[in-house]
Amino acid sequence: MNNAQAAIPLSFHPALRTAAKVVSYLFHPLFVPVYVAWFFVFVLRLFPDLEPFRKGLLLVQFFVSYTLLPLATVLIAKALGFVKTVQLKTQKDRIIPYMASMIFYFWMWYVSRNLGFPKESVMFSLAVFLTTCFGVFFNNYFKVSMHALAMGVVIALLLLLSLRSSLNFGPYLSVALFIAGCVCTARLLNADHNPFEVYAGLFLGALSQVIAFIFVA
Repeated sequence: MNNAQAAIPLSFHPALRTAAKVVSYLFHPLFVPVYVAWFFVFVLRLFPDLEPFRKGLLLVQFFVSYTLLPLATVLIAKALGFVKTVQLKTQKDRIIPYMASMIFYFWMWYVSRNLGFPKESVMFSLAVFLTTCFGVFFNNYFKVSMHALAMGVVIALLLLLSLRSSLNFGPYLSVALFIAGCVCTARLLNADHNPFEVYAGLFLGALSQVIAFIFVA
C-alpha cells in the first residue's frame, strides 16, 4: 500500500478517540456473531424447542467458534512472533488469523447446516465464512475493515429477513444501521482505516450475506 492509500491521521479530542476505541471493542468482529446468535435465540426465538440450558450451550458454541478460537489464534501467533500486535494493524499481520478463521467459520457453517439449524442461522454462518474468504482475497490489495465487514453482514441479514418475514424488522434494522454508523465512524476517527477500506468492508460484508441468502434460501 502506498502513502496515498494509507489512512491519514486527523486531530480529534482525546475523549472522542477514547469513545471510538470503546465502540470498536464492543462491536469487534469477534463479538458480533455472538450478538447475532443471541438475537436469533432470544429475540427471533428460532430455537423454541430448546430448554434454557441448551440455549445457553448454543451461545457458548457460537462464542467458542466465532470468538475464542480466532482470538486464541491471534494470541498464539503474537507469542510466536508471526504478528506484531494483536490489533492486526498491517495486512501481513492479518494473513494467519484470516486463514485460521476460515477453518473455524467453515466448520461452524458445516455443522449448523448438517444439524438442521434454522435457515436464518445457516445463512448467517455461511455469510460469515464467505466474508472471511473475501477478506483473505482483498487483503492482498488493501487493508479492508474487518469491523465494516461484520456490520455489512448484519445490515444485509436484517434487510433480507425483513423481506421474507411478516415480523416488523424496522426497529432492529434501525438499531443495526445506527451501530454500523458508530462503528465505521470510530474506525475513521482513530485512523485505523481510510474511507475506501470502510466502504469496501460494508459492501463485501453485504455481498457475502446476499450470496449466502441465495445459496441457502
